Amino acid sequence: MTGGPPRASDAATSGAPLARRNPVAKLAAALVLSVVLLATLDPVAPAVAIAVEFAVIPLFGLRYRTVLRRMLPLLLSAAGVLITLVIFAAARTGTVLLAAGPLLVTTGVLVTALGLALRLLAVALPGVLVFATTDPTDLADALIQNVKAPPRFAIGALAAFRLAPMLAAEWRLMAMARRARGVDAGRDPVRRLQLFASTGFGLLVLAIRRGTRLATAMDARGFDSDTPRSSARRQRFGPADAGLVVGAAGVGGLSLAVGVAAGVLHPLIG
Repeated sequence: MTGGPPRASDAATSGAPLARRNPVAKLAAALVLSVVLLATLDPVAPAVAIAVEFAVIPLFGLRYRTVLRRMLPLLLSAAGVLITLVIFAAARTGTVLLAAGPLLVTTGVLVTALGLALRLLAVALPGVLVFATTDPTDLADALIQNVKAPPRFAIGALAAFRLAPMLAAEWRLMAMARRARGVDAGRDPVRRLQLFASTGFGLLVLAIRRGTRLATAMDARGFDSDTPRSSARRQRFGPADAGLVVGAAGVGGLSLAVGVAAGVLHPLIG
C-alpha cells in the first residue's frame, strides 16, 4: 500500500485546497450533503446546494468545462426524469400552465419534477467532485487507516476503481471488432438495441472472468490473511478535513433553511 499526502487525479490541480483534503473527509462530506438533500422534495433546497457546489469547483482545482463533461450523463438523466414526470405524472395539482391535448402541465407537476431532477444533480455532483480529485490508492489507504475498513474490502474497491476505465476501453474494442466483421445495426433501432444487449453481456462475462482472476491473485498475495498490515504512507485526518465535513453539513442546513424561508419546503416524511 502507498499513502502520504492525498494526490488529486490528473483532472484536477493537486495544490487546490479542497483537492488536498483527506479522501475519507471528501466522501463523508458528499454523504452528509446527500443525506440532508434527500430529506425534502422541493426544488429550492437542491437548487441552493447546486449553486454552492458550482461555486466551490475552483477550490477543487477543476475547470467548469471538465465538470460539465463528466456530468453529461447526469444532465441527460435529470432531463429524462423531468420530461417523464411532466408527461406521465398521475396527480395534476395546482394551476394549469399548458394544456395541449392529452398533455396537461400544472404547477404541482412541474414543482415535483423539478425537485426530483435538481435533487438528482445536487446529490450526484459532490460524487463527481470527489472522484475527480481523489487518487484511488489514497482512497484505499484512507479507508484502511481512518475508517478501519478491512484491507480486503479496501484493496478490492481500489482494484474495481482501477478496472473501470479498462471496461470502457473493452467496450470500445468489442464494438470496433464487430464493425470490422461487418456486424452493424445501421439505422435500425431494434438492431441497435440487440447489439447493445449482446455487447453488454459479453462485457459482463469478461468482467466476471477478470474479477475472478484478480480475486485469486489477491488471495495468493495474502490479502485474505488476518495478519495486521502496515501502511507505507500515512493518511492524516486533520482539522481542515473535519471542517470540510462540517461545511458540507452547513451547506445542507442552509439549503433547507432557504426552502423554509421560501415556504416551499416539502419534507420527505410528514
